[in-house]
Order: sequence, then C-alpha cells, then structure tokens
Amino acid sequence: MKAIVCVKQVPDTSGKVAVKPDGTLDRASMATITNPDDLNALEAALKLKDATGCEVVVVTMGPPPAEGMLRELLARGADRAVLVSGREFGGSDTFATSQILAAAVNKIGVGPEDIVFCGRQAIDGDTAQVGPQIAEKLHLPQVTYAADIQKDGDTLVVKRMLEDGYMMIRVKTPCLITCIKELNQPRYMNINGIFTCYDKPMEVFDYEALKDDPLIEVDTIGLKGSPTNVFKSFTPPQKGAGTMLTGDDVAAQLASVLAGKHLI
Repeated sequence: MKAIVCVKQVPDTSGKVAVKPDGTLDRASMATITNPDDLNALEAALKLKDATGCEVVVVTMGPPPAEGMLRELLARGADRAVLVSGREFGGSDTFATSQILAAAVNKIGVGPEDIVFCGRQAIDGDTAQVGPQIAEKLHLPQVTYAADIQKDGDTLVVKRMLEDGYMMIRVKTPCLITCIKELNQPRYMNINGIFTCYDKPMEVFDYEALKDDPLIEVDTIGLKGSPTNVFKSFTPPQKGAGTMLTGDDVAAQLASVLAGKHLI
C-alpha cells in the first residue's frame, strides 16, 4: 500500500513579493517554502503510515533546487521522493501541470489500496485545480476539501468541508483526496529524520522518463500545452497612512473632516 503525496514549492508570500518589469513573478529572488496545504496532505499520509505501515512517496514538479524541499519532507517521515523536472515542462499552467503529475503518478504506480493526497490549493495560484484534474486524468474517484479522514478497510470515510457545513462521503480506494488546514497539524522534522533523509531514495523523472505515457505529448505540456496564462502580476499600491484624531472633541473633528470632503 502506498500514499502518494503531490507537493509544490511556492514563493514565501509572507515576505515581499518581487515582480519583474514584465509583470511576472521574480521567483529567483524570493524565498521558497513548501505549500502549506501540501504539508497537511503529507501529514495525512504520515498518519496513515503510522496506522498501517504504508509507504509514503512525495512527488513534485519543479526545477532542480526543489530537491531541497523534498529532502525536508523526507526528514518529516516520507519514505522516498520523486522530482519531476525538465525544460519541456516549463511554463505549464494547471492543465499541463496535472498532465505531467498524472503521468508521474502513473509511473510510480497506483495499486488497489493506494491513495493520492494533494493540498487543497497552492498559495501562489489559489486555483484548487491541479488535484481534481489529476484525479480526472487518472480516472480516480476524488473527495476535495477533506477536514477528516478515517480508513475503514478498502474505503475511506471523509468529512468534506462545504461553505455552510460538512458532508460525509464514503469512497473506495484507489482514490485522490485534497486536504485543508483544518484536517491536521503537520509534524516537524526530528533529529533522526534529518540524519536519515539523505539515505532515502530520490528519483528524477525528466521528459525522457515520462514521454511514453499517453498523457505526455508536445501539445499537452509546457507553455505550448497550456490553454491559460497569467497576463500580468503586480503588487497593489500601498494605502496612504491614516489620520489619528485625539482630544476631547474627536467627534467634532471627524465631522469637520467629513464635511471638508463633502461626505456629509
């Protein structure tokens, strides 16, 4: 039994978001982190490993430096990692990305008891599209926005978050689950995990490794295979500083300011 976790390395948006003159993100100058929702997906897989002894495989698509992120996930408890990397994959939107990741999952292999975990969405795009698209392309049943997961034999009972409540869904394996932050609290790396993470296997799937999969065609991957693209990214202008009113006549001061602006 395997738990395959799809993860993404994203810019750390808690700091300054750098934008190039052409409006695209300057990713090279920004710190990167593991996408937060993907850590919840990894924790769900690790809890399954704790309960059943299954193998946990983490897979990401990105440039060679993404290996560092994968090593951190191995230190958290994953058993092996797969980096999908190649120039042919550059410029992929969610459609093309899901094509490539689905082919990678196919190469890893999905057995009758296996589960594919994804985060709900990535903080750099917020589309929540890649996980469901992978499920469709692998012809797997899917449950999104999982807030609780219980395994019962060859089925999972998933508590799915809705806008106004929750619904309970029973789904058979193999399946794909997308996870939200309410599902769990991701664990940290430990000393033993840090010492052993470089002893765990890491594979690289390039274009040559995946090109025989029916999902991988020149017209379905990379920039050419992306039906959507970002026209422009920019940092919104900062709001002006506010005005603090002090003293015993704050109401009168406020009325005077509003009257001066013809708002009252």
